Amino acid sequence: MAAESIAMLPWTISSSIPSDHRLLPRGGLCVSHSHSSAAPSRNCVVARYSSTQSSLLYSKDSLRKCLRPLKALVASETPDVPTTPFTGDDKVGVLLLNLGGPETLDDVQPFLFNLFADPDIIRLPRLFRFLQKPLAQFISVLRAPKSKEGYASIGGGSPLRRITDAQAEELRKALWAKDVPAKVYVGMRYWHPFTEEAIEQIKRDGITKLVVLPLYPQFSISTSGSSLRLLESIFREDEYLVNMQHTVIPSWYQREGYITAMANLIEKELQSFDSPEKVMIFFSAHGVPLAYVEEAGDPYKAEMEECIDLIMEELEKRKITNAYTLAYQSRVGPVEWLKPYTDETIIELGRKGVKRLLAVPISFVSEHIETLEEIDVEYKELAMKSGIEIWGRVPALGCEATFISDLADAVIESLPYVGAMAVSNLEARQPLVPLGSVEELLAAYDSQRRELPAPVTVWEWGWTKSAETWNGRAAMLAVVVLLVLEVTTGEGFLHQWGILPIHR
Repeated sequence: MAAESIAMLPWTISSSIPSDHRLLPRGGLCVSHSHSSAAPSRNCVVARYSSTQSSLLYSKDSLRKCLRPLKALVASETPDVPTTPFTGDDKVGVLLLNLGGPETLDDVQPFLFNLFADPDIIRLPRLFRFLQKPLAQFISVLRAPKSKEGYASIGGGSPLRRITDAQAEELRKALWAKDVPAKVYVGMRYWHPFTEEAIEQIKRDGITKLVVLPLYPQFSISTSGSSLRLLESIFREDEYLVNMQHTVIPSWYQREGYITAMANLIEKELQSFDSPEKVMIFFSAHGVPLAYVEEAGDPYKAEMEECIDLIMEELEKRKITNAYTLAYQSRVGPVEWLKPYTDETIIELGRKGVKRLLAVPISFVSEHIETLEEIDVEYKELAMKSGIEIWGRVPALGCEATFISDLADAVIESLPYVGAMAVSNLEARQPLVPLGSVEELLAAYDSQRRELPAPVTVWEWGWTKSAETWNGRAAMLAVVVLLVLEVTTGEGFLHQWGILPIHR
């Protein structure tokens, strides 16, 4: 499994989440107000936002599917939304958030350690939380050799930082070309440049208005949500950040520029086939645990399906009516993930006689190990074995001009809401997760995180859904028991390998 995939391991989730926090759409854009107090208050009201001011794509059918009727509520104290993005005294910054990846083979093991040392990635019961770092060290050492093989096959490291830095530079140029002299920063979750490093540079540069832009088109509590959780903890501890106005663009899958750019890439790759109209378009998205969606109200699945609908609508306008399907890749661990799975779907398509397949990595905007190794090598090989004769793959967006220009427009459109209270009406298409501050987004989609049980209940007897689930539970129980014995006795293979210190 790709190393970067591990960041999608389950956050803890529960059906005990309040019902109002499980609704996918919210009524409007919730944007931060900065205050001088250490714990700033946040307000959310509904106001009018002209659909002519947004380049968001509008689809009544998909909107009707995903949004619930809401009445516009207008507070009398709502300030007027600025007509200009910023004043001359403002220093505007854009923080791009991404996962990060090891740049050399020597980075692989410490990168994996950073992943697993995060309680949001592997959540241990309260009694065993002192084992978080030993467990992270154990898993990272265990997985490093196989992960190194994967990174070696794509050149010896992840290209994610290089590509993200290039995207940041192109976004900066696009903003300046649109008369917005903003600085753009890159903050990675688990490798350099870390989010903390980006925040320190933002402070040194004296940024007064910040737009936080995760480079994940669709929102999930396991990707954008994880980065926002980190930002929340950083913001709480820093007086400068408490007073700095900010807003978050949590998802942008529905934007016209993004949809157009994806359709352009698909149309171009279709032309490389001898019979383009016979090609099956195969959207492969990164998976998330099923319980995220069913119990925690994660909008990822709904946003992904709507995103596919919008892309196919755009292709139909171009007289491209190919068959298509969506599947989810990179599952890991014993819990059930979103289905259908990519590998199983490829096998099934081969059985049905599909001969031409065009893979579209829909949840990735940069090439990395999941596209270059998992899709280009593993899934292509599986497709050939399954009877598919011609394989193609749409490249990730990278620095595609239409895509970068649209990201710049998204930043500019969000600037009037930095430090102002405003939302949209439902006449303008909005994503299922609206603009908001870090605190507001986490309150809606991750409010009960610290109280939630582990996603896999060890002491659950009776029939299981699959042997894989039962084996995973037994393995996890065995690992916990072994770790407890190691820590309590001071003896065992972890001590012998030098992972844990030997007590003398």
